[in-house]
Amino acid sequence: MHNSFSLRTVNVTRYIQPLREGGSLPALAEADDDLKYVLKFKGAGHGVKALIAELIGGEIARALGLLVPELVFANLDEAFGRTEGDEEIQDLLQGSRGLNLALHFLSGAITFDPVVQKTDAKLASQIVWLDAYITNIDRTFKNTNMLMWHKQLWLIDHGACLYFHHSWSTWQKHAQSPFALIKDHVLLSQATLLEETNNEFTKLLIEEKLRSIVALIPDEWLHWQGTKESPESIREVYLQFLLIRLKHSEIFTKEAQNAREVLI
Repeated sequence: MHNSFSLRTVNVTRYIQPLREGGSLPALAEADDDLKYVLKFKGAGHGVKALIAELIGGEIARALGLLVPELVFANLDEAFGRTEGDEEIQDLLQGSRGLNLALHFLSGAITFDPVVQKTDAKLASQIVWLDAYITNIDRTFKNTNMLMWHKQLWLIDHGACLYFHHSWSTWQKHAQSPFALIKDHVLLSQATLLEETNNEFTKLLIEEKLRSIVALIPDEWLHWQGTKESPESIREVYLQFLLIRLKHSEIFTKEAQNAREVLI
């Protein structure tokens, strides 16, 4: 089967500066294609799981027609970072050799401000539905994780979604959770078209599409400490989680609708 989802791989050539807004210490970096990227390190706090969440969350958003900066695999070679003066950063770079994940840097983008910028009901509903589906806890007033770039809304930072993978053995229970944390979503009050969005998006996310997104996870990220599961069986759990959640999408859609009514 031709994988319609494939990511480019770039080699990181220059570490420009840390971007300290996240807890994971991402960095602005340049690659051998002369483009700048926001680089997420597998050696950071939540390790490869944050990268897997970023990859799956970002590519599902893209599959649904939402705007997400291009994601690429970013290769860090052995020698990289040896000249870095900051010890914490040097450790991070040394612990992140091999494949990491990076997002194309949207130069000149500004952080979405819900007070100043308004979104229409359709887009708000689509983003709320997405975040309820992928259990993304990180799109709140405190941290919108959205950018305005060329007058359009772009979604960034999906590393905190799919948090079931931090308690792996209970994934089936998580797959049907209503996701109560949607009550804190920054766009919830504008999301008046959740029912329509649910009907539209459940048709778009066919199994083949989800399977090809999950297939993108590199083997290198799937050798987890404390588990004997193979990369194939770990990928299969991610896929089943997404399929079950989709099949029972009325659970989280209803939760979001109820949370919105309480809010208004």
